[in-house]
Amino acid sequence: MKIAISGAGVAGPSLAHWLLKTGHEPTLIEEAPGFRAGGYVIDFWGVGYDVAEKMGILPEVMARGYQVQEVRLVKESGAKAAGFSADVFRRMTHDRFTSLPRGELAEVIFNSVKDKTETLFSETITAIEDHGDGVSVTLQKGGTREFDLVVGADGLHSNVRRLVWGEQSQFEKPVGFHVAAFECPGYPHRDEDVYVSFAKPGLSISRFAMRDDRTLVLFIFENERMATPLPHDVAAKKAILHDIFGNMGWEAREMLDAMDDSAEVYFDRVSQAVVPQWSKGRAVLLGDAAACPSLLAGEGTGLAMTEAYVLAGELKQSGGDVAKAFSNYEARLRPFLEEKQKSALAFASSFAPRTEFGIWLRNMATHLMVIPPLADLLMGSSVKDDFDLPDYGM
Repeated sequence: MKIAISGAGVAGPSLAHWLLKTGHEPTLIEEAPGFRAGGYVIDFWGVGYDVAEKMGILPEVMARGYQVQEVRLVKESGAKAAGFSADVFRRMTHDRFTSLPRGELAEVIFNSVKDKTETLFSETITAIEDHGDGVSVTLQKGGTREFDLVVGADGLHSNVRRLVWGEQSQFEKPVGFHVAAFECPGYPHRDEDVYVSFAKPGLSISRFAMRDDRTLVLFIFENERMATPLPHDVAAKKAILHDIFGNMGWEAREMLDAMDDSAEVYFDRVSQAVVPQWSKGRAVLLGDAAACPSLLAGEGTGLAMTEAYVLAGELKQSGGDVAKAFSNYEARLRPFLEEKQKSALAFASSFAPRTEFGIWLRNMATHLMVIPPLADLLMGSSVKDDFDLPDYGM
């Protein structure tokens, strides 16, 4: 089949990888003018790690990854207040764990398909017409083309979902926070392989030292601190962050100064996607477009790769019965992903507790992480993947 995939991040190229293996012709459609690596650092483990191994890309993923040694929570003075060794995660994941920029993981996946599949950059789907035995896809620049299926792998704010299912507001479930991130060179404070974080009620700032003298900086704040709509202009994003974090203390001023020299700042609501049905006719949703667990869940990329593998596998097994493939894909994954969303909601507040007592309680909890049964109790639901990958013979 000829399959249009909106989105060339993680989910879309992952699906293209498996579709190519099973004889289909995917076309990736990406709004951005070119592929962009980098971005905020994610933790990578679980079923997504297993899928990467099946794809044959795990060595490259590990080469680009960072082996985090410690999560360190600091006081305003910079002295350590709490934290734990990353050995906790390694034990829980049987040492199948790494951390890397989301865009670099996406780049490794994209490199596995870029010479084998058509990719349309600077292009957007403007209309989708399902005529039963196929789909007419109208492109902003490229006219109308015919496909057998269309896949929305275009993130939390999915364009395909908007065109086929309806407006974003129907499906977005706010988690209660906003997040911003940027990357900067030459930041004066570096702690190699340590995730360093400082919190005040409803606010959190963190940094992570990367290769080539780069540092990733992450801001998290509760929704109530921003009265304006979500900004899209870089200057407006920076102004809001200065207003919210300017007097926070620790390294906030230095981070904001570094941000002012950055050309790009990622800024978004922390939300989940809750969609009653992941497919409609010959359109289907994948990754964050279908069931985003939220950026703070830490595992969204691996889950998107898992969804791509299962969707391609079910298409292979269905013998051309698209409705059956879509139904089986959702039936296999929805219970697992709904549990992941519940776990993410419960865990999100630990990034920026809303009260001084909440910060104290979180810090005390980290001291218990050295005791394996207590670590399992505190973190187990967010780390454990209760899902067995089917073997589709791909």
